[in-house]
Amino acid sequence: MAATITLREGAPKPKTPVWTLVQIWVGRLVLVGVAVWMVYKLVQVGPAQFFQSAVDGLSNGTLYALIALGYTLVYGIIELINFAHGDLFMLGTIFSAWVLSDVLNQSTVSVAGWLSLVVALVAVMAICGSINGTIELLAYRRLRRAPKLAPLITAVGMSFILQQVGLILNGSTPKQWPSVLPQGGFSIGGVQIAWTFITVLCVTIPLLLLMSFIVQRTRRGKAMRATAQDQDAARLMGINVNRTISFTFILGGALAGAAGVMYQQTVGTTAYNLGQQLGLIAFTAAVLGGIGNLTGAVLGGVIIGVIQGVNEGLPLLGQRWSQSVVFTVLILLIIFKPEGILGKPTTEKV
Repeated sequence: MAATITLREGAPKPKTPVWTLVQIWVGRLVLVGVAVWMVYKLVQVGPAQFFQSAVDGLSNGTLYALIALGYTLVYGIIELINFAHGDLFMLGTIFSAWVLSDVLNQSTVSVAGWLSLVVALVAVMAICGSINGTIELLAYRRLRRAPKLAPLITAVGMSFILQQVGLILNGSTPKQWPSVLPQGGFSIGGVQIAWTFITVLCVTIPLLLLMSFIVQRTRRGKAMRATAQDQDAARLMGINVNRTISFTFILGGALAGAAGVMYQQTVGTTAYNLGQQLGLIAFTAAVLGGIGNLTGAVLGGVIIGVIQGVNEGLPLLGQRWSQSVVFTVLILLIIFKPEGILGKPTTEKV
């Protein structure tokens, strides 16, 4: 990880350039203007429609958070942006449909369907975790000390390979699959909450808590944090760095598999190019929250989902501009706060 340089006590702080101050204040004025505009639209449509749009966006945001965790885990350990991660999520949707519909032969809401969903969730997490661990072993391990461009290009290449596998398994056109989740929902204050959203929360929240527990409270988690700080020092302390990095990739792949199962069951569609779009959105969420920070990845995913939901549900820019809105947020963040919401600014020694 990059070393952080701090000023000595009593040392004069460097003056901020005038142009930088102008950029900061322009960014703040733009954000205030957007907030005022959204409040104006909220008054026009009413709070019920606003909260309905936010709830719809929150459902997608939880899925983005699961995918974003895989990005931030890997980056936090070896500072690699694994662009193949989104396509691994895409394979998770295909494996989910295959296990539930073809292997377990479940397509209706029933007790057997729910039990089959649990089996499919565990199986797909194991499959995607194994694939990600194999990718690390074959493609990334020998490139750890190579220039940063080499593993980055390799990650892009692995993305195309996984996308081709998805094309072979799923075909060139999207496929629709049955769901074992209950349809409909219930209403609170005029806001409709779908049962599928509750199911996604019931799966996502325990997985996020388990991930935080593994990283913060277990020996393997301590090894992950030590490896992230200094791989050579971790080796001197007896930590198996190769095994620790492989374990991190397996965890990230398992989370991508879980997101794939939930997406396939809530949306019901699989497509070979699904990971390209959702992977970029999840990467945006990881950068927004502060890449390398687990809590930040979750926060970024939720924020991106809510922004999308509000933009599509209210008469703002409309659904056609949703992707533009998401990546505009990313560009503005990189300009004015490149470390992310919960990230810490670091300076590399030269």
